[in-house]
Amino acid sequence: MKLKRGEKQKDKTKKKENENNKITHFISKNYSKCFDYLKNSKKFIFLVIGLFLFSLILGYVYHPEEISSFILEYIDKILKDTQGMNSSQMILFIFLNNLRVGFAGVLWGFFIGIPSVLFTLANGYVVGFVSYLAVSSSGAGSLLNLLPHGIFELPAIFISFAMGIKFGTFIFYKDMMNKFVYFFKESLRVFIFVIIPLLIIAAIIEGILIFV
Repeated sequence: MKLKRGEKQKDKTKKKENENNKITHFISKNYSKCFDYLKNSKKFIFLVIGLFLFSLILGYVYHPEEISSFILEYIDKILKDTQGMNSSQMILFIFLNNLRVGFAGVLWGFFIGIPSVLFTLANGYVVGFVSYLAVSSSGAGSLLNLLPHGIFELPAIFISFAMGIKFGTFIFYKDMMNKFVYFFKESLRVFIFVIIPLLIIAAIIEGILIFV
C-alpha cells in the first residue's frame, strides 16, 4: 500500500512537472515569436514614434480654438466619468480605455494602416496639448509629473499602432491572403503577450499616482 501511494505521489509530481514544462514552453515559445516579429517590425515602430513626436510638437505649439475646445471637452468628460472613483476603479478604467485604443490601433490597421496613422497623430497631438496646458499653469517642471504616466503606456501604444500599420501592408503583397492571416495572427500574439501586460502595469502605476 505504501509503495502504491508512493508511486501515485510520484505520478502526480511528474504530471505537475510536465504541465509546468508545457506552460513554460508555451510562454517562452510565444514570447520568442513576439520578439522576432517586433524585431522585423522596427521600421514601423520608428515610423510611429516619429509621427507621434511630430504631432506632439504640433499639439504643443499650435492649438486653434476649435481643436482646443474639443480636447478640453473630452478631458472634462473623462474627469466627470472618473469622479468619485477609488484607486482600483481608476486602474480598471485606465486599463480598459487604453486597451480599447490599443486594440483599435491594431485591428483597424486592416484599412491599409491609415486609421493607425491617424490614431498616432491624434494621440500625439493630445499629449502635446496637455503638456502645453501643464507647462502654462505649473511651469516646465510639471512635465516631470507626467513622465511616469507614459513609461509603460506609450511603448504599448506605439507597438499597437505599429502593428496596425504593418498589418495594413498586406495589400501590397502578391500573396495577400497569406500575409493577411500571418500579420493578423502575429499582431494578435504581440497584443496578448506584450501590449496587454504593458497596459496592465501602466494602469496600475497611473491609477496609484493619481491618488498620491
